[in-house]
Amino acid sequence: MRLQSLLFVSTCLVSVAAPAFALDDVKTDEIVVTASPLERAENETIIGVSVITREELQSRLENSIGETLRREPGIASTFFGPGASRPIIRGLGGDRISVLDGGIGSIDASQTSPDHAVSVEPAMAEKIEIVRGAATLLYGSSAAGGVVNVFSGRIPRAVPEGGADGAIRIGKSTVDDGTEAAGGFDINLGKAGKGNFVFHGEGFFRDAEDYDIPGFAESQALRDSEPPPAPGDPEEEEVFGTVENSALQTKGGSAGLSYVFENGFFGFSATGLDTNYGVPGGHEEAEEPMMMGGEEEEEGGVTIDLRQRRLDFDSEINGDFLLFNRAKLRVGYADYTHTEVEPSGEAGTVFSNEGIEGRFELIDKPVDVGSGELNGAVGFQWRLRDYSAIGEEAFVPPTESSQYGVFALKELSLGALRLELGGRYETTNHEAPDLAITRDFDAFSVSGGVGVTPAEGFFLGVTGFRTERAPAVEELFSDGPHLATGSFEIGDADLGIETARGVEATAKYGDDRFSVAINGFYTSYRDFIYEAETGLEEDGLPVFQFVAADATFKGFEVVTEAELFKWRGFDIHADASVDYVRATVDAANENLPRIPPLSGLFGIEANSDLFDVRFEAEYAAEQDRIADFELPTEDYLLLHAFLTVRPIAGKELAIRVAAQNLSNEDARIHSSFLKDVAPLPGRNVRVSLTGAF
Repeated sequence: MRLQSLLFVSTCLVSVAAPAFALDDVKTDEIVVTASPLERAENETIIGVSVITREELQSRLENSIGETLRREPGIASTFFGPGASRPIIRGLGGDRISVLDGGIGSIDASQTSPDHAVSVEPAMAEKIEIVRGAATLLYGSSAAGGVVNVFSGRIPRAVPEGGADGAIRIGKSTVDDGTEAAGGFDINLGKAGKGNFVFHGEGFFRDAEDYDIPGFAESQALRDSEPPPAPGDPEEEEVFGTVENSALQTKGGSAGLSYVFENGFFGFSATGLDTNYGVPGGHEEAEEPMMMGGEEEEEGGVTIDLRQRRLDFDSEINGDFLLFNRAKLRVGYADYTHTEVEPSGEAGTVFSNEGIEGRFELIDKPVDVGSGELNGAVGFQWRLRDYSAIGEEAFVPPTESSQYGVFALKELSLGALRLELGGRYETTNHEAPDLAITRDFDAFSVSGGVGVTPAEGFFLGVTGFRTERAPAVEELFSDGPHLATGSFEIGDADLGIETARGVEATAKYGDDRFSVAINGFYTSYRDFIYEAETGLEEDGLPVFQFVAADATFKGFEVVTEAELFKWRGFDIHADASVDYVRATVDAANENLPRIPPLSGLFGIEANSDLFDVRFEAEYAAEQDRIADFELPTEDYLLLHAFLTVRPIAGKELAIRVAAQNLSNEDARIHSSFLKDVAPLPGRNVRVSLTGAF
């Protein structure tokens, strides 16, 4: 009944938009650069794309990139507590989703395990672009399911107006007694030759205690499934009201320097990130309490001490380069280490990842072809990775990986009709010296699409693709206990190329009062690689085996927004989004594990020069289409309220209050390994002050 009621209300809200009102645009159309180097407007992309602006980020910012994006259509999260949460797009996660920092990968170990945090920090991001669906052509195998591209602004691309600009944010939250602060600025250092040097600096800090929840940490389904204690055994005390070992502390900063001139820019940045966070769920190395000085010491959980040092180069030049008029070169290098610290304070497993990634793009000069125009781009991308894990939980052996790819994209515009065609060749090498195993893969991917604008405000598009993905090192070489996920993971060194064939269609309409976008997708996989629970045990842990099987993913996203009316200086508008994905193994029509259920977000908002007020309902349906050994997840409805006050007209100063989970609902994310031991936070009030100059 919850879902039917919400759908009825949201339909009523968006259907009452009246033609008599001449209101502001529903949403400024953003230019998207992640989905194509040709830079199309958001409403003209033939695949599912979203843009989250800086203003939206200020209201939605959470402790991790996964939780910040979780309410976007088609997006779920791995939610391993506040410290580690990676995006899941249309049911796909891990190595199939690329989290980028300005077009270059995060160069960390977050794809290895859901308890490993993403090292991309969105605190001062200019915007985030999300590509839902295969982005393999441009970004390689690790983008087979989609891309999240965070534009940090650490390397300035333009000279700030007035010589300097900047922003600051401070905040406080009640559910975890959290504190946050972040700030950044660009300053023109002066003219040199035909350009200007621009310096960028930023820093951020976040601290939070264990977060509160409305009930037991363990779900009712898990408690019902556990056998009663044997006669004479003490009954285990269940955790209530808090998720233990979920505290975090994060700090970091960056400095960048650019040379900006009339036809482009080039610049460098250096970034440091240090974070320490708990891994909730009671995954402890020791079963018995420790003894210190003759006294029993209470055991805690494992914490992760993460450190990354990163260097980036970014450049873009517009000019005459034979057949091309623009060139882009981006390179990133990072040295990443995280240590899993045992409850005793001793260092356990140490994961390290040193890597370099780069991409070079050349954009074609437009060429007249009859009554149309031909555009295109070619590019080269490379990744080098040296990964190791040392300790008892080193379930993946040291591995050296290299990947090189070339791609080309062509676009023919014929008035209202647009044709796109692209291809990519990629070679991947994984070498595990300790196992004396080397695997090489050659992958070919192609994509073709058609877009048409049949009338003003309308856009229709359809894309067909065939992509190939090389297996990741975790899928090939895992062999050992992984306590964070409560599993013993076993890879398969004989796994081959994973092939996806699919089609995606989009329909969009927008005018000054109303917009709607509908995306539908269907993907058939040959040798889809996933982690299946076997029902066996090793070292007291359930065994998960990486296997390959034919599989099918299908689903949709619907996003709509409507201006309703004006009232006493306020513009009132409503919005709604619904998304769904169904994923099955073809042979037996069995469900794949940890697939998000049907979900939706429904809101109504009032905007004025001094005040913004928003109420929204976030819904996730029950997920009972589960894999073997999975437990079902109950549905939930979360109610949120947001208030923004701009006390000084014409100044970029705002006080924001976000009241989340107002009804203090017990909510669990089905796509999380921890869903049955770590629900989402309970009622929370977050207050922040933001300013810009």
